[in-house]
Amino acid sequence: MKKRIIILGAGYAGVHAGKLLHKKFRKDDTVEITLIDRKPYHTLMTELHEVAGHRTNEDAIRVDIRKIFAKRKVDFIQADIASIDFEMQELRSKDDITFSYDYLVIGTGSEPCDYGIEGVSEHAMTLWSYEDAVRIREHILHMFREAVKETNPKKRKSLLNFIVAGAGFTGVEMVGELVEWTKVLAHEFKVDREEINVSIVDILPKILPILPDKLIHKATRRLYKMGVNVLLDSPIEKVDKTYASIGGQIVHTHTVIWTAGVMGCSFGANLGLTMGKKGRVQVNAYMQSIDDDHVYLIGDNAYFEEDHHPVPQIVEAAHQTAETAVHNIHADITGKEKEKFKSNIRGFMVSIGSRYGVANIGAKKPVALSGWLAMLMKHLINMVYLFKIAGVNRTFSYMLHEFFHVKDRRSFVGGHFSKASPNFFLLPFRVYLGVMWMIEGFKKIDEGWLKEAKMIASDAASTISGAVETATDAVSAASGAAATATDAVTAASGAVATATDAVTAATQVGEQVSQYGEPLIKNVPGFMQWIIDNIVAPNAVAFQTVMVITEIVLGACLIIGLFTFVWSIVSAGLTVMITLTGMSDASILWYFFGSIALIGGSGSMFGLDYYILPWLKKRWKKIGIVRKSYLYFD
Repeated sequence: MKKRIIILGAGYAGVHAGKLLHKKFRKDDTVEITLIDRKPYHTLMTELHEVAGHRTNEDAIRVDIRKIFAKRKVDFIQADIASIDFEMQELRSKDDITFSYDYLVIGTGSEPCDYGIEGVSEHAMTLWSYEDAVRIREHILHMFREAVKETNPKKRKSLLNFIVAGAGFTGVEMVGELVEWTKVLAHEFKVDREEINVSIVDILPKILPILPDKLIHKATRRLYKMGVNVLLDSPIEKVDKTYASIGGQIVHTHTVIWTAGVMGCSFGANLGLTMGKKGRVQVNAYMQSIDDDHVYLIGDNAYFEEDHHPVPQIVEAAHQTAETAVHNIHADITGKEKEKFKSNIRGFMVSIGSRYGVANIGAKKPVALSGWLAMLMKHLINMVYLFKIAGVNRTFSYMLHEFFHVKDRRSFVGGHFSKASPNFFLLPFRVYLGVMWMIEGFKKIDEGWLKEAKMIASDAASTISGAVETATDAVSAASGAAATATDAVTAASGAVATATDAVTAATQVGEQVSQYGEPLIKNVPGFMQWIIDNIVAPNAVAFQTVMVITEIVLGACLIIGLFTFVWSIVSAGLTVMITLTGMSDASILWYFFGSIALIGGSGSMFGLDYYILPWLKKRWKKIGIVRKSYLYFD
């Protein structure tokens, strides 16, 4: 009888659990794995602030769940689960559909905590979902649209007063994005920057309290430098539609973004299982509910203490709880030994705007990073995560969103990678380079490259030098005082013969230099010399034929704009190869740099790539192994 494993929730913990379960049971037909979520996409929760602050578009934080588990032993079902019957081992959706399980993994995440403060749930905006991020972005835009029409100075000021409540990771990242974006909006809407006020508020005496004081100081200084109004030791007592009460003072605003607290989601809290603290379900060291050993809780749903401290609600902890749960489910099914949870938190990273960050990396001996290096580390870790869940496809998409398509220079490398120009400027150059390659190919045919060895000897220069030196030595020997006349004549005859050989070699090389110019590389690298002597020379005509055909085909494809990305790379590679063999002068360099310039899609302008690539891409993505390996671009 098949064992049915259901994962409820496609957050960081749920997706990781699904990936791990696939690896454990991919060859086991007695196990069925199902992932259920009410949304069809996995949300990158750690990047919500980028969408809310309009640094990237909303596609940047969504990953299609079906894409993640394409061709894998995990079936995805989109459903909104209303209740769980633990005795019957069934989940029931709001559409009254039941799902039976033998093992249940609950990873439905967490939700904001308003601490019972009046008006927060009604009037403050949370940043805890894809929809939240889009809503905040649209709200900020709406505030600027209304402000430019407002003639009352007080109302205008309140419309341009933005408050982020909570100075933890989410709050600091949100306020960093917000202050950058409002400067851009001030320029677009012709608003004086002095009219805009961006504040971060917290009841605690410092921001980012989980980080070392050194990084806290740097982060605080950065916020002040960006123009953020930092209000610490300032409790929020009430939030209304047009104001907030902060430390007993009324602050007029239409925007309060709430990032001040987090707790386990209400769904998990209402399941009837024994609860821990902050709405999280109590689990044992195996990540099992203490009420039901067939029910596992992972990520923010699980409450477990180590050294009297709860496991933090962060991505790394979510992954590690999922790993423990998956190992123990596999152990239970296969009769192996279970393992207890042991966390290994290796660091924290926070971005403050698009170009600055702070990070504390390392478990035993943490290393503090700040500025550009911390942002680089954050991007690298994000790309590693995305590569694990959706391979090349999602990693490339992340690079596009963060580096190449970013607006207003809001990237940690500025706008250098995102500066784009229309491809039609490259059209004449693409055709010209193609024509030049074809001319080279046909010229070689005319010279007889398909019939006999014609490639320049890579050691031509050393041949001349060696021959001349030999001739000089021979002549010196002949003119020296010889023991007998016979020896002198013999030496002289040998010298003349050697000198003749030297002159012949020099003449041949002189003709080659005249034809091809002074070699760019006079001393051929050892590895290339070995390839020439042992592989190319014995098969010279064959290699010459391949080279000639490649040059002609390469030129033709560039002219008609067919697979220009591939052929531009071939062009650059061929240029390097020819240069290393000593067969070309410095004039070949423009071929290399020209090829690099054409790599970026020059065939889409009056080329066949405009028609063929979309057609191929559509069919390529449908191939099973391609979908499974994520070897395609959207």
